[in-house]
Amino acid sequence: MGRSRLGSNVGKEDTKRRYRFGIFEANAATGELRRKGARVRLSAQPFQALVVLLERAGELVTREELSRALWPEDTFVDFEHGVNSAVNRLREALGDTATNPRFLETLARRGYRFIAPVEVVGEEVELTSPQSLQEPEPEEKMPLRARILARPEELPEASHRVVAGLFVALQLMYLGFYVGALANLEEIRGLMEPLPWASQLFALLVVTAAMLIPVRAFTIAIVLFRAPDARKKLLTLWVLLLVADELWALAPFLLLHHINAGFALACATLLVYAPFAERSLVLMGAADKAR
Repeated sequence: MGRSRLGSNVGKEDTKRRYRFGIFEANAATGELRRKGARVRLSAQPFQALVVLLERAGELVTREELSRALWPEDTFVDFEHGVNSAVNRLREALGDTATNPRFLETLARRGYRFIAPVEVVGEEVELTSPQSLQEPEPEEKMPLRARILARPEELPEASHRVVAGLFVALQLMYLGFYVGALANLEEIRGLMEPLPWASQLFALLVVTAAMLIPVRAFTIAIVLFRAPDARKKLLTLWVLLLVADELWALAPFLLLHHINAGFALACATLLVYAPFAERSLVLMGAADKAR
């Protein structure tokens, strides 16, 4: 069986259209999304979902309609997971969120609606949402987190092998810290004795090292085996690990019996950035099934 009527219409009638919304422009003919003229990385299915939503800006597009537009009816796919993944990738590319949407609104248990004004380039018609007649917020008014952390469109292109290899190398580095600390507890206890709250700090080190070893093994496994929905899992886990990773940036000071304080400080300064490098590698496709 062929595609649904919705999928066919988008595939034939709208392939020459360009859509502008906010600082973005989507070219259905070339399959390109651009932000202020710069190309944004977006794979085929999220882009196709974007075209469907732009064509029906301001209207409800059900999850069933999206799945029929993205896959032929005889395709064996987990449609629920596939639609979720396509929408999540689309939101990442647009710098949008489900909780505070500027472009893509979720209608619980029904589907999605594109809520920003949309201009069809070359036509006089402007499609607008009945609920949103203003331009999206300028970048200066975006949440602080969205402005500080890297967005997918700001990151360079790189092969999956490179980004996955770098990501796994960072996980192995942290594993080395944990295992090395647990293997030298007496030496570390001696280093900590002059510090205030020495016994509590020592207990924190032991507990976090023991807990984080399986966590790092998990992150390595889902990247190497390209587990379903791995990107979402890693980004969620990143938020939970951030505090622990920043604390473990002090790991070089556990080696003061072997290195001097200046070198330990230099290494610790670099390690402060390591969690943010991990996040960038995930966004660049370290956990993607295909590149």
